[in-house]
Amino acid sequence: RRVREPYLNHLLRVAIRIIRYYAVRDVDVLVAALLHDAVEDHPAELAGLAPDTPYAKSTEAALAVLALRFNPRVADLVRSVTNPAYDPDRDRHEQYREHVAESLARDPWARIIKISDFTDNGVGVIHTTLDKAHRSAIKYRPLVPTLRELIGRPDTPLSTQAKEHILDQLDLAEERFAAILDE
Repeated sequence: RRVREPYLNHLLRVAIRIIRYYAVRDVDVLVAALLHDAVEDHPAELAGLAPDTPYAKSTEAALAVLALRFNPRVADLVRSVTNPAYDPDRDRHEQYREHVAESLARDPWARIIKISDFTDNGVGVIHTTLDKAHRSAIKYRPLVPTLRELIGRPDTPLSTQAKEHILDQLDLAEERFAAILDE
């Protein structure tokens, strides 16, 4: 489960948004969208390793499984949107934002998956518990300008209409984050 709903609902919304609002029909992108949280949330299980396997090792093994079961491009897309192992001596949210900016700068197709995921988490922040909404707003609000810039890049493989839709969704997410954090 994912807070208040079945885990699968989030994955389906991310993929459906990519099809419906972004008009993307690339099967690898859609498969990666459905799998975007698999490696991050269940790396050892996916790789068939012991649950206590270190995150970095199980993540690489899980990505290798995806490359074999699907194809290397799907695995690479999932890698681009999977959080790395964090340095415990640094701020997690800062590391998350750095990872997103770096990985999406070099992978335009991964931007599509991440922005749909971000939209579901950011715009959908009002559908979760108050504690989760507050934690999400703190984590995601500073990332909005970076996502705006990445979506606006000419190499982002989306139509102008899709990009405008995404920018509207980022505005809505920002409004919701502000309402949560600035009350």
